[in-house]
Order: sequence, then C-alpha cells, then structure tokens
Amino acid sequence: MDPVTTSAPSPPPAAVPSLEVSGLAYAYPDGHQALFGVDLTVGRGERVAILGPNGAGKTTLVLHLNGILTAGAGTVTVAGLPVGKRHLAEIRRRVGIVFQDPDDQLFMPTVREDVAFGPAAGGMRGPELEACVAKALGQVGMAGFADRPPHHLSFGQRRRVAVATVLAMEPEILVLDEPSSNLDPASRRELADILRSLDVTVLMVTHDLPYALELCPRAVVLSDGVIAADGPTRDLLTNEELMRSHRLELPFGFDPRSVTTTRP
Repeated sequence: MDPVTTSAPSPPPAAVPSLEVSGLAYAYPDGHQALFGVDLTVGRGERVAILGPNGAGKTTLVLHLNGILTAGAGTVTVAGLPVGKRHLAEIRRRVGIVFQDPDDQLFMPTVREDVAFGPAAGGMRGPELEACVAKALGQVGMAGFADRPPHHLSFGQRRRVAVATVLAMEPEILVLDEPSSNLDPASRRELADILRSLDVTVLMVTHDLPYALELCPRAVVLSDGVIAADGPTRDLLTNEELMRSHRLELPFGFDPRSVTTTRP
C-alpha cells in the first residue's frame, strides 16, 4: 500500500493593504509637476501622518486616493481595487475625506440629515438608514445631537459630525486634512480619543507635529513631490537634519522624546 502523504496547510493569504501607491506622478495643466514617482503602502488599520511643507504635494496625493485627480503615471489601489472610472463609485465610498473646514461638508438642515445624506444617496432607506446614522453619530460622541442644526454646534462638534458623515459610508480609509486646526485643547483631546477608537485606516495630513506623534505611530515626509522619509513618527521628529531640510518645525520647547509611546 502506498504510504499516505500529507501536505502542510497553505498559509493564509496576506492581508490586502488599504492603500498601495506605486510610481505616482502628476503634473497640473499649467505644467507644474506636483508628484514625482511616489511609492506608499499602508496596511489595514494603520494610522499614518503625512507631513511636509506647503507645496510638497500632500493635497495632490490625497486627491488621487478617491479619483478626484487621476495619475499622469503610476497606480493607486484601495483595498485591492485600482482607482479609475470602473470602480470610482466604490472607491469614493471606501475613501472618506474630512476637510479642514467642516462647513465645507455640512449643508443639510439637521445633523441627522447630513449624516444620512451619503448612505441615502447609495440607496439605503428606512430602519437600516436610521441605524447607520445612529451608529456613526455614536462613534463620534454626537448621538444626542441628531436633530440639531449643524450651524448651532461648536466648531469642534461640527468637526465630529463631519467625521460621522464619512463613517456612515463605512470607509476603508479615513483621510483627515489638518484635523486639529482651530480646536481648543479639550476638543483636540476628544477628537484624538475618537480617532484612536475607530477600526479604520487613518491618513492624517497635518502641520501639527505633536498631534501626529500622539495619534500616528508612523509618518511619511512628503517634500518636493517625493517621499523623503518614512518611519516611526518619533524617529522622524527627532531627526534634526531631516526636519530642518524639509522645513518642519516643532513648537518651541516641545521634545518628542518626552512623550510616552503612542497608544494603538
């Protein structure tokens, strides 16, 4: 009788990254080259800060993630889906951008209607829609404000509602543009606690380096259209030569080494 042979079980497939950017280059119609071959991979659930001086290409990169801009060269893939016309509706559901000014996102008469707008446009109705809105508002600590007009809320509350409008779409990636700007210390802390609690991939474009250190274990420095550095946020912020050469400055008296490890 032939001997019985057994094969080792196949290893599970590697998790598909939330974001893969390869060789991304882009020039605006006026000829200005904003990106020169950017390569970036972000795993599921990572929180990554995108740092860099004004004009570095940060906004141009972000606008490629959901197809607002399309690459002159290179590719962008979100959760395995290439960004392009074929998958554009799904890509825009999976990549939610929270703008710096929440008033750019909030335009309905009530908070509930603002948060419901995206799912309703996608065909969600009835109890399912109500549950979706309630969940998103609960995630940002605004469950008791559903019937309030957005313009009656504080700036920090409006920013949290803006985050909820994106969470209601159950995104793969949450992109935040200067999330701490114009927030008082309590609102900064509240938003940080919310962002830490979310089970999504977070990309945070910011000039607020202490906030980046607090929230993002990893950072990339984008400068002159290329990624100049990619590594642990603390390591980048304590590299004086790197910081100086890319016009990044810490607040006076702030020492990244004095901050305890970034919470997951």
